[in-house]
Amino acid sequence: MSKRNLETCFSPALFEAGAHRDSIVVIIDILRASSAICTAFANGAASIIPVAEVSLAMDYKSRGYLVAAERDGFVLDFADFGNSPFNFTKEKVEGKTIVYSTTNGTGIINLTLSSYMTVIGSFLNIGAITRWLIKQDRDILLLCAGWKNRFNIEDTVCSGAISEILMNSNNFTTICDSTFAAIDLWSLACHDLSGYIEKAAQRTRLRDKNLDDCIKFCLTPDFTDKIPIMKNGVLVDNIQ
Repeated sequence: MSKRNLETCFSPALFEAGAHRDSIVVIIDILRASSAICTAFANGAASIIPVAEVSLAMDYKSRGYLVAAERDGFVLDFADFGNSPFNFTKEKVEGKTIVYSTTNGTGIINLTLSSYMTVIGSFLNIGAITRWLIKQDRDILLLCAGWKNRFNIEDTVCSGAISEILMNSNNFTTICDSTFAAIDLWSLACHDLSGYIEKAAQRTRLRDKNLDDCIKFCLTPDFTDKIPIMKNGVLVDNIQ
C-alpha cells in the first residue's frame, strides 16, 4: 500500500467538494456535535439522521421521530433535547433513530456527501478512528466544523492530534500547510488540553449560556471505539 495524502480544512467555507470525491472526509466538531454523535452510538443509538434545516427537523418530529435540535447552543422548542453529549444517554437513545440538527455540524455532514466516505471524529473516538483510517487505502481530509464558516481552536487542535498519529504511522504524506499548522497547535495544547481550550471562543460562548458542563468530557480521549459513518444519508456505526 503506497502512502496516502493527508489534508486538513479549517472551515467548511474552504471545502472543495470536487477535489475530494475519492477521499475519506472526517468531520470534527468537538464542542459539541461530533462528540454528541459519538456518545449517542456509544450508548446504543441505532442511527442518526443529520438535517440542516429546522423545518425538516420539525417535519420529522411531526412524524414521531426522536429529535435533537439546537441553534446557537439553545434547544429548539419542538425538540426532545439539544446537542450536549450528556443528553444522549442510554435510556434515551438505545436502539433509537435520532434526527439531529445543529448550528454547524449537521449541515457540514451533508456538504461532504459527494466524497468517497464521510465519518465523524472527535477526541472521544480518536484511537479507534485513527487505527481505522490507517487501514484504509484512501486519501484523508480532516474537515473542521469551525464556527459559522470561521476558524476555531478546538476543532483544529483535534485535527492536529489526529494528524500527528496518522503521520507517525508512516502511512501518510502531506504538503498541506493546514495539517502542519494543526499539528503545531496540538503540540502547544497537548500538555494541558483543558487549559488551552479555555482560550477558545466557543468555550466562552458555552460558559456564557451555562452550557459548558460537558467540555471536559468532550476532551476525553478514547471514551468509545465507535466510528459513526454516513451510509445512504444516515449515520450508523461503522460495524453495521
